[in-house]
Amino acid sequence: MNCPNCSIALIQKNIQGIQIDECEKCEGIWLEEAELRQVKDKIDSDLNWMDFEILKHPEKFKPKAKRTACPSCKKAMSVLDYDETKVEIDYCTECKGVWLEKNELESIIEALEKELLTKSLGEYVSETLGEAKDLLTGPESFLSEWKDFSTILRFMQYRILSLQPKIHDTIVTFQNNPLNR
Repeated sequence: MNCPNCSIALIQKNIQGIQIDECEKCEGIWLEEAELRQVKDKIDSDLNWMDFEILKHPEKFKPKAKRTACPSCKKAMSVLDYDETKVEIDYCTECKGVWLEKNELESIIEALEKELLTKSLGEYVSETLGEAKDLLTGPESFLSEWKDFSTILRFMQYRILSLQPKIHDTIVTFQNNPLNR
């Protein structure tokens, strides 16, 4: 495969145990269909339940035409702006691969981390209910869905404790009481 920008051969690179293809010249990376999700999950496991999946959340992606050819299948790729961020990704609608320019993977991770930390309690409740449903009907394994559900519950707990410091103080006082040991 060749770089869609530089036309030189891509080399294999390992990111967190996932084999991807990289251009040595422009440092862009090619991720096959599921590799973006896998790399994101390996880099920050708290983001496992947050999907950066183009087909699952099409409302977050604003497509623009692009004439660059996919390095894998040679079809024309689309440029997608991700939600409110300044992240643009090149996406192949044919093979579902993603081309990221230098530093765009880091920008995606930062955008998801910011989204994670700024969700409201209501959004966490809604996400928790969705993940509870996925435990029973989700496409991933039960263990994977359970990890996602547990992570959301933990962040919902953090949100509650940050909004209600008296609850936090009560829990700490209770845990520090020698009679409770």
